[in-house]
Amino acid sequence: MTSLSTSSLAPLWITLSYVAVALVIGLGARRGRVMDSLEEWGVAGRSMGTMTLYLLIAAGSISAYTFMGAPGWAYSKGVAVFYVVIYLSYLALVAWYCGPRVWEFGRRFGHVTQGAAIADRYQSPLLGGLAALVMSIGSLAYAVLQTMGSAYILAVMSGGRIPVWAGVILILAAMALYLYVSGQHAIGLTNAFQGVLMLVVAWSVGLWSAHTASGELGFGAIFARLQAERPDFLTLPGAGGDMSFAFWTTSIIVSMLSFMPPVWSQWMSARSADTIRRSATWLPTYYIVVLPMVVVGFIGILALPQLERADTVALSYALGHLPVWLVGLLGAGTLAAAMSSCEPFLHSVAMAYARDIAQPLWRLGDSATARLARRLLVPIMALIVAPVAISEPSNLVMILLVGLGFATQVLPAFIGMFVWTRASTAGVIAGIVAGFCVTLAFTLIWRNPLGVHAGFWGLLVNLPLFVGVSLLTRPVRDDVVERFFAISAPGRSRA
Repeated sequence: MTSLSTSSLAPLWITLSYVAVALVIGLGARRGRVMDSLEEWGVAGRSMGTMTLYLLIAAGSISAYTFMGAPGWAYSKGVAVFYVVIYLSYLALVAWYCGPRVWEFGRRFGHVTQGAAIADRYQSPLLGGLAALVMSIGSLAYAVLQTMGSAYILAVMSGGRIPVWAGVILILAAMALYLYVSGQHAIGLTNAFQGVLMLVVAWSVGLWSAHTASGELGFGAIFARLQAERPDFLTLPGAGGDMSFAFWTTSIIVSMLSFMPPVWSQWMSARSADTIRRSATWLPTYYIVVLPMVVVGFIGILALPQLERADTVALSYALGHLPVWLVGLLGAGTLAAAMSSCEPFLHSVAMAYARDIAQPLWRLGDSATARLARRLLVPIMALIVAPVAISEPSNLVMILLVGLGFATQVLPAFIGMFVWTRASTAGVIAGIVAGFCVTLAFTLIWRNPLGVHAGFWGLLVNLPLFVGVSLLTRPVRDDVVERFFAISAPGRSRA
């Protein structure tokens, strides 16, 4: 592990100051509100304005990946890292098209979770709970990834004084406190602060690093030198020889088709459908935050050729070449990126387990369900996220891609919500279960056959089975389908 000298702990104090600021903002976010319902705690009373929602969605999708995973992939695989450009562009389009419809579902039918919408569309609490459980695998994988990134930063900034296990506990404890107190309101306000901080830090680190590496305040010289000395990093499917074009392509498809629960909750937190459209229209302006950190990864190819762990390239370069105060801001920015993404995933899992699984199973009232959701935060963090994060599984990006492979298997439920009126409950369940089993087998037993992502194999089984079983089984009642499609596809008749 790269570490700071024992004489300079200023970056650590800058980084820890960020945690303190986030805690103050998160705890203060509930001011004037009573958090005794899932409507308020879960989706902020559907009250978020355009700018808050813009930064909430943007910061939530720009995670520790920006400061660790993206530079790491640029360092180890080259331009393959730009799969994220396709994925994020698609995310903005989905937010613009689907977001207002999801918001209207929530307003008219009282949904506060993704699973509740699925259960309502298919008139099946069982399907809602199944979808929530499958989605939670991808959500928890994402939360583990962000927690690991946070703990690693604290370990490095402290020169090893804060071990990874202590960093995991510290970060999760801070998030648990303000999430319990303020819920989605805390996520909205902390993400707004985190989003601005990340943008400033990423460009400051990227431009300063480029200047130290090339003498220029730009990126052209870096790419020119890379083309001359390591052109293999500028061609697909990437350098290293450990990833095929098929895996790169199918990873993009799997990422694009994963409608993750926090995004759903973010849409439902908006003040209006137009608020979502405006925020989605602006989203691409934020995603330039990724570019400078990718360039730092390319700089590392030339400056740090023997680096043991690719995910640490940005921090390793900063420690050796940037001023102490900027290293501290990089630590704060990385924590901001990690926490802004971890918060909504932990929050959505707690809501899903309470609302979509426990409530129909034990017939809980709304108030009891809201209390349970808040109380589930600590067990989820302590029993699932913390142990996995402390074990430090390798390669942050791959953790995410594995999780998305499972989450993608819920796709049939959304096809039946936005596209196909004839989708049946039995068809969706059959598709999800079969796709999940295939993805599990091709993740644990026979990893990514033929170089194709396990989640994509799952979809190849999932979708045909979903269509076939739907055509052979009883459809959902006409009145249910009509009230959904009156919102998702106005004027469309049942077919």
